[in-house]
Amino acid sequence: MRVLFLTWEFPPLIAGGLGTACFGMVRALLELGIEVELVLPAVEQVYFPLRRPEDVIDLPIRLLRPEPELSQRLETAVTVEERLELVGISAIPESYLSPGLGGQELWASLIRHQTTTRDGLLSLVRENLDGEEPLIQKVQELAARAASLARELQFDVIHAHDWLTFPAGVAVQEITGKPLVAHIHATEFDRSGGPGDERLHQIEYAGLNAADLVIAVSRFTAEMVINRYRIEPKRIRVVHNAHSMPPTRVEDKRRLFKSPLILFLGRITVQKGPDYFLELARKVLKRHPETRLVMAGAGDMMRKMIHRSASYRLKQRFLFTDFLNRRQVEEILKAADIFIMPSISEPFGIAPLEAMAYGVVAIISKQSGVAEVVRNAYQVDFWDTEKMADIVCHLLEHPEEREKTARAGQDEVFRIQWSESGQAIADIYRELAGA
Repeated sequence: MRVLFLTWEFPPLIAGGLGTACFGMVRALLELGIEVELVLPAVEQVYFPLRRPEDVIDLPIRLLRPEPELSQRLETAVTVEERLELVGISAIPESYLSPGLGGQELWASLIRHQTTTRDGLLSLVRENLDGEEPLIQKVQELAARAASLARELQFDVIHAHDWLTFPAGVAVQEITGKPLVAHIHATEFDRSGGPGDERLHQIEYAGLNAADLVIAVSRFTAEMVINRYRIEPKRIRVVHNAHSMPPTRVEDKRRLFKSPLILFLGRITVQKGPDYFLELARKVLKRHPETRLVMAGAGDMMRKMIHRSASYRLKQRFLFTDFLNRRQVEEILKAADIFIMPSISEPFGIAPLEAMAYGVVAIISKQSGVAEVVRNAYQVDFWDTEKMADIVCHLLEHPEEREKTARAGQDEVFRIQWSESGQAIADIYRELAGA
């Protein structure tokens, strides 16, 4: 069994939970003997033939067409990051489209020769994958490159993740006739906290309806897909995300401050509820002024949060980090005592699992998928900052209870492994491929 795996990010290049989830997922599939052709947005026409579990670390690169000079440079590159840079894989949403390689030409060609019975979906993608924004251009390019790869590679199933790769998945499905799995990690409704971008809604609608089966990361997300996109429940499979870290305990805190540290870790966007974390901070600091709170991450609300923090006169007790790489994330988790996820709408939420693995007590939004799978975390409505503050203050005042909860959470999260979820995904592949 071989799968064409289309994703926007994969370690070591991670912008959010998608990359972390795909890493654990692919490693679990490889351990089950599923072969993976990994496709990422790149300048060069490349893919990653993953055959062994350790390939998720090494990321072997294959050029679709021989290029002696580039091949030699790839062979002499020392690190994975250097090899990725050589083939033009970047976390920055810039466009690599050149004259003569256009996404619109791809869709026009596919629509002229359309063979599927899902009328109008290709046209819907083409009409809405339109705009001069670098991100839209890069999504167009990924679809065009995936189409080229699909004509050369052999595989049994297509697995596309979120709207960024749905156009590529739909294009490859049309070209090859292979079954398509659309994996929804977050919808535009989740990301925007409101109406959002209508183009993205339409692309999500087209991808989800074109798919032979849809994987939702939680029952929370499955209900969203059913209600908002009118997907038949019988076409949806719920497969929860899991924990990717090896089961080794982090026993000792590496404190950044003498006082306890309360952490927000994620994109500073409306979906993640950073303004609720700030309100929580104001309430907690009135009762425990010695506490330090850190908002770790970056996003379009960061400037607003900095200004509001200043207006509240929180000073050095409330700190911002900007974007953190993987090593920095691990360091701050080792230093944290309490983790807060006040997301307005969180399809799953891997960050709480990571925090719990580091022995950090988690307080999570009830409006999340991860609330379906963990029991040793406090669950609160995202808007109820009064209740969150009461829990935080109670934990600060009762360190023995905090330690007990942290230990129980750590034990629990190490039982939430990708092996079970990987098996569920492998079974979906076999169901579609008739294997």
